[in-house]
Amino acid sequence: MTETNETLSLATDAQLTRDLPHSIVIPPITGEMVHLRPATVEDLLRLDELDAFYGASKITGKDAATERAVVDTWVRRSQAWEAGQAPAESGVGDPESRRTIAWAVLTDADHDDDGMIDAAPTDNVIGMIFLIDIDGWSRSARIQIILGKDYRGRGYSRDAMPRVMTYGFAPEPAGLGMHRIWVSVPETNTRSISVYQSLGFVPSGTSRDALWDVENNKYQDLIVMDTLVDEYDPIRSLDAFGMHLIEDNPGVKEALSAREHSMAIQQRVAEPGAGEQSTAADESETSSEIAEAPAQPQSTSEQATTGTHTRSTDEESNWPYGQADRKSSKEAWWRTLGRGRKRDTEGE
Repeated sequence: MTETNETLSLATDAQLTRDLPHSIVIPPITGEMVHLRPATVEDLLRLDELDAFYGASKITGKDAATERAVVDTWVRRSQAWEAGQAPAESGVGDPESRRTIAWAVLTDADHDDDGMIDAAPTDNVIGMIFLIDIDGWSRSARIQIILGKDYRGRGYSRDAMPRVMTYGFAPEPAGLGMHRIWVSVPETNTRSISVYQSLGFVPSGTSRDALWDVENNKYQDLIVMDTLVDEYDPIRSLDAFGMHLIEDNPGVKEALSAREHSMAIQQRVAEPGAGEQSTAADESETSSEIAEAPAQPQSTSEQATTGTHTRSTDEESNWPYGQADRKSSKEAWWRTLGRGRKRDTEGE
C-alpha cells in the first residue's frame, strides 16, 4: 500500500468511526428506584395522565404544548432509529442526521405503603429520559428527563441520569461512545442546576435572555452545562446520591475497568522499590498518572454532612462539583491513564 493510499484509508476509517449505526437496540437500564425501557408513542398518553408537562416553562423554558410536541418528536425519532429508518424516514427527520434515544422511566415503589404500586394507573410509568441530538461527528449528546408532577423531587432523576450517562459515554459497542454530554436549563430552575452539578456538569456558557419567564413576566438566561468522557466519573456520581453501581447495566464494566486500572497503577507505584525498577520514561509517565489519579470518594454519610468531596494532603479530587478550580479535560485522570484521546494529536 502506498503512502497516499494508506492516508486515504486512515481518513476513511476516521470517517466511519464518526458515523452512527444505521439501527440501534436500545438497552434496558436498571436502577435502585427506577428501571428504564425503550419509550413508545403510547407512553405519551401516560405522560398526559401524569401531568408531566406541568410547569414546563420553569423547567425547560417552553410552554406545555410545545414541550409535549417536542417530546412526541423525540419518541418517534427514537423508534425510527430502533427500526433502522433513516432520519428522513421517521416523519420528523433531521438534516444533520442527529439521533435520539428515549426511555420510559418506571418504578415499582409504594411510598404510601398501601400495598399498591404508586404508578399502577399508568402501568408503572412515571416519566421519560432522553439522549437528544446525538451527533456522531462531534460525539456529543444532550440529556433531559421529564417526570410526572407528583414524582418530582423524590430522587428518581438522580437514580436514572448517571446510569444513562454511563451508557452514553461507554465506548462502542457497549455504549454510544460519546465525548460530551450537555444540558441546558433556565437560570430559575435552581433545583435542576444543583442536580446537574452533583453529576459532574459544570457551566460552560450562558445564553442571555434566551427564554421567557412567564411567572415573572420577564426574560431569563439559559445556562448551558456539560461534562466530558474523561471528566465524568460514574462511580462517584452515583455515590454522591448514595446510589450503587449495577454491574449488568450497559457501560458499567468499562467504567469499572478504568477505575481498576487507575488503582492498580497507584498500588504499583506505592510498592517499595517500584520506582527504582522502572525506566526513566516509565517513572515520568507513572508520576504523571499518579499525580492526576482521582481521590477516593467519601462515604455516603460524609457526603450527607459536607455535600462535597474533600481533599486530603496527599491526593487531590478531580471531581468538578465542589471544587473552586476545575481541572481541565486534558488533565483528567481517565485521559492520563490512556483511556481518552489526546487533544493535541486528534487532528493529526
